[in-house]
Amino acid sequence: MTRRLAQVAKKVGVSEATVSRVLNGKPGVSEATRQSVLTALDVLGYERPTQLRGERARLVGLVLPELQNPIFPAFAEVIGGALAQQGLTPVLCTQSKGGVTEADYVQLLLEQQVSGVVFAGGLYAQADARHDHYRLLTRRQVPVVLINAPIGELGFPCVSCDDTVAVEQAWRHLASLGHERVGLVLGPADHMPSRRKLAAARAMAEAAGRPLPEERVARAMFSLEGGRSAAARLLERGVTGFICASDPLALGVVRAARRRGLSVPGQVSVVGYDDSAFMNCTEPPLTTVRQPIEAMGRAAVELLAVQIQGGATASEELLFEPELVVRGSTGQPGSPTAD
Repeated sequence: MTRRLAQVAKKVGVSEATVSRVLNGKPGVSEATRQSVLTALDVLGYERPTQLRGERARLVGLVLPELQNPIFPAFAEVIGGALAQQGLTPVLCTQSKGGVTEADYVQLLLEQQVSGVVFAGGLYAQADARHDHYRLLTRRQVPVVLINAPIGELGFPCVSCDDTVAVEQAWRHLASLGHERVGLVLGPADHMPSRRKLAAARAMAEAAGRPLPEERVARAMFSLEGGRSAAARLLERGVTGFICASDPLALGVVRAARRRGLSVPGQVSVVGYDDSAFMNCTEPPLTTVRQPIEAMGRAAVELLAVQIQGGATASEELLFEPELVVRGSTGQPGSPTAD
């Protein structure tokens, strides 16, 4: 007990006597200090005293599918900073192959009595995945916000970048350069943002009087290797303009083109999605559709804070408009420009 008091006191910057007052429910401690002591208990992994367990911690779970794709650390930075401004402490939960699952993280967060959870990418974006752990959060009345894909039947608030507008911007850009054989490199078939992008591309193709053939659509795991493999198939089918569902996929397309001796953008043009870190430093710099990460992350935290404070939020998806950032990976097909 003495060791616990000392650790918590050091973490908060108060005396052990103050920590003892909080743990024993005695007066003479400000609410801000009291909350800081309780949060320190949670962070250090100590159980709260029985009489305090009914109160939720000032912790918020931030669940990410990975950190290799730079877009997720970018979201984590924005969301973490916004949570801190609300007096909330983010708990980063990152999945890994063969490691702790998303459902496992949800159970751990519930044991810590978190105030809420933000999901930025995950199983909720896959229509065919199990969603039981999300339903568990609903039953426990834990505030939740999703980023970039809603679960309709659960009614969680959702903040998304508009996939339809993103594809329209990319498609018009490639068409203006003269590309007639445009292909898509998307995520798995049940990935909801990819489904939206495909629907938007089909609508653009229909409007131009040239329906999009299925053989110009390739699906892959979200990785550079997945993009390279998918692009190899599309290049064999004569695709010259690529619209990709992520920047790593787009970089994989560039690699596939070069392996076939094709120049980017001289013979093949590539458009990514996200405008994640360092995409202006690739060779060539990547043309991509930028997600407004700062605005989306802050909006997600605001929606969560309203729920934590007992307010109501609309279940409709909040859409943010993306921005096409034109760099060096797109050009006219067959132009003399070389790598």
